[in-house]
Amino acid sequence: MRPQDILLPTAAGLCCKPGGFHIDPVRPVERAVITHGHSDHARAGHGAVLATQETLDMMRLRYGENFAGSTQVIRYGEEIRLGDVRVRFQPAGHVLGSAQIAVTCQDTCIVASGDYKDAADPTCAPFELVPCDVFITEATFGLPVFRHGDAADEVKKLLASVALFPERAHLVGAYSLGKAQRVIALLRQAGYDAPIYLHGAMETITHYYQSRGIALGELRPVKGVKKAVLAGTITLAPPSATSDLWTRRFPDPVTAFASGWMRVRARARQRGVELPLVISDHADWDGLTATIGATGAGEIWVTHGQEDALVHWCRSKGLKARPLDLVGYGDEEESEAPIPDEAEA
Repeated sequence: MRPQDILLPTAAGLCCKPGGFHIDPVRPVERAVITHGHSDHARAGHGAVLATQETLDMMRLRYGENFAGSTQVIRYGEEIRLGDVRVRFQPAGHVLGSAQIAVTCQDTCIVASGDYKDAADPTCAPFELVPCDVFITEATFGLPVFRHGDAADEVKKLLASVALFPERAHLVGAYSLGKAQRVIALLRQAGYDAPIYLHGAMETITHYYQSRGIALGELRPVKGVKKAVLAGTITLAPPSATSDLWTRRFPDPVTAFASGWMRVRARARQRGVELPLVISDHADWDGLTATIGATGAGEIWVTHGQEDALVHWCRSKGLKARPLDLVGYGDEEESEAPIPDEAEA
């Protein structure tokens, strides 16, 4: 069977007609299969949603109990039949509960990887390679300039700054699902055992991570803490809050931002980031190209990101490749909706 008869880009997202579902649809559909809980992939209003327990829980926390007409949990490695296709979820290594979705029809297997990374992360299941005929890859950091390096080294930079400026507070901008918890876990691995403070918008999801057995040490809400007490401390906050009036409650704050985009120094300067931390939950150029090669897929579909560069690389290696040109996906740090009570958190 031709791959395009199994999965096809539509206005609502990637549609599997023989299975009767969409993958990460950007508008309400009858049946949605969701790779992970970030807001540009997991939206409310679908008739039925199939996802991992953690992704369903994230959607429930963000959108309320009635975010979908019905829900179904699928475990990693479990295979179920939907219509004329078989669907299996495997870890994507992106955030807690994130999954690649292997769709098999007759003798053709297509893997929709969602967002993924091949780097170590103590807060989620590691990426698992899934051999396939067609691999659908993201290209968020699909340019050779993006080589992220070791996240532990970036955390060492943060701790060195804390030691150098004990009279200042350190504010780390980080996306509230996945990035914040990873930064906290990396700080603990580096031996930092002091309390870490949280912006109010970070608390619910971070405490959920703890409830799933992710060890994050002592965490405290920053709300109501006296300014002087915050000298020499680390606070995690949404990226938008670090350039907000909210920062005035901190003593001479050092503004940091944990993102793969911090590899581009001009972007750090534009955001007024004093301490850029190159920590990404997406595969970098080397990770993307290595993964593509390792899947054994003869055909590569590229989506949301630097599509043209990765398509060109694939073709130079003799692979059949094309951009999917799906709309509605992007860097979750930019697409996250504002928190209504952010100024008070």
